[in-house]
Amino acid sequence: MSKRIQIGIDIGAGRWTDKKKREIIRSRIDSGRAVIDAFEKAWARPKILIQASAVGYYSPRSDEELEESSPSGHGFLAAMAGDWEDSIAGAASLGVRRVVVRSGLVLAKNGGVLLRFLRQFRWFAGGPLGRGKQWLSWIHRRDETAAIRFLLEREDLAGAFNLTAPGALTMKGFARILGRVMRRPAWFPMPAFLLRLLFGQMAQETLLAGQKVLPRALLKASFRFSYPDLELALREILR
Repeated sequence: MSKRIQIGIDIGAGRWTDKKKREIIRSRIDSGRAVIDAFEKAWARPKILIQASAVGYYSPRSDEELEESSPSGHGFLAAMAGDWEDSIAGAASLGVRRVVVRSGLVLAKNGGVLLRFLRQFRWFAGGPLGRGKQWLSWIHRRDETAAIRFLLEREDLAGAFNLTAPGALTMKGFARILGRVMRRPAWFPMPAFLLRLLFGQMAQETLLAGQKVLPRALLKASFRFSYPDLELALREILR
């Protein structure tokens, strides 16, 4: 009987207990190894493999500008993302074009992190998380899907690509623009100590930390963003 593999357990769903962290890692590493195993056994392999990674690969770096050539960072998320990417690195030696997309916060109306912010702002209780100085690298969902299609069709492209809008900004800037678009105040920050109390290490590495990630490889390949500006993106999403 084949082993049942859980794929991509949500890193933002609750506290990171030791058990939860092991499950998060297994859900990625085991699936990556299963893909390579299937490729090795296949008589006809696909031409391309697109792997979904994330900007957590870099870990928080204060105000440092991070691009695809920047090394992996430290901490649980960075180690997990690095191991996840390595688990499928063997695809290239099998003649498969491998593309790794390191996505930022994908903005959409009906799901993801943005939905949680919308609830707060609608009740006039919106604001940044913690002090709001952490960088937030985001991308409109339409640009996310357009970039993946672009990479799928460009047979000359391979390797890592940051899927983030060119206009990264801080959490405080994000909250201010969201408040302006929704015509709501952005004066009520969520205290850092409360987030740490509720979510532990997960809050420290995701909600209260960030990285300034730039899509330089995509721009060099002449990809054009439809929503490079956050206010433009939010107005389209919330219109």
